[in-house]
Amino acid sequence: MAAARAVALHRSHGTTSLMASLVTDTIDRLAEQVAALAPLVEAGELVGVHLEGPWLSDLHCGAHDPMLLRDPDIADIDRVLDAGEGTVAMVTLAVERPGGLEAVAHLAARGVIAAPGHSDAGYEIAKEAVAAGASVATHLFNAERPMHHRVPGLIPALLESPSVAIELIADGVHVHPVMLRHAITCAPTRYVLVTDAMAAAGAPDGDYRLGPLRVRVQDSVARLDPGGAIAGSTLTLDRAVRFLVEQVGVPVPEAVRAATLVPAETIGRADLGRLAPGARADLVALGEDLQVRAVMRGGRWVVPPC
Repeated sequence: MAAARAVALHRSHGTTSLMASLVTDTIDRLAEQVAALAPLVEAGELVGVHLEGPWLSDLHCGAHDPMLLRDPDIADIDRVLDAGEGTVAMVTLAVERPGGLEAVAHLAARGVIAAPGHSDAGYEIAKEAVAAGASVATHLFNAERPMHHRVPGLIPALLESPSVAIELIADGVHVHPVMLRHAITCAPTRYVLVTDAMAAAGAPDGDYRLGPLRVRVQDSVARLDPGGAIAGSTLTLDRAVRFLVEQVGVPVPEAVRAATLVPAETIGRADLGRLAPGARADLVALGEDLQVRAVMRGGRWVVPPC
């Protein structure tokens, strides 16, 4: 199964807990895909499933099929959530679409993270979404209304909200180091490193698929073919940590915290992301160059020490 291969690849790079993301598709297909992934969640191979679409902005769809985008509908949302029998952990949505704020409140009530993203929301609507229960900013800066000094938009609204975890893709392609530094300065204890990785992570350049769309990877950068929009990444989390340290100037303990403790707390997993009594025995050994030297998961070596 492709999902199991992806888990193994990222685990070898030090990601001992992984959330699967599904891109925009029909409600029928999403329900099928969530049901197919549910056994991996139940077995502990995945910590949950993230739905990135189809409730996204037409103006900021990125690498999502614009023909499949739709307004949030509680019945559609519940159908996909129910298909996963509790394994859907997070939903990214454009909160400004009709029904968006109601969907945020409904997701929060069901214990699912509601995450503004791929959105054209203004400042005020973004703040309303936070008040309704939105708690994660999906890959901040990417595929959303940019900041403007007279029309601030959702980015500053999310950065200034202490209850919102801030996702950042630190690969040197998605976000300039200066903007990464800006976000970290605004939210120093609540930013989360994510990969937004697609199937080409750890694989050579070439042609791939992202949901129903074709993707070409060249020089390790994934873009739609045709179209050219950035289509996820080929990033692994160890590279993201190195990029933060080497290119953004973040201290090693802080960069590691953004890849371990903060994401674990964001999804409510006190047993992950820390070395403490009662936590799962996960350990990643890094060399002085921050390259992965060994990986332990649940007390067993995934990558044995040399």
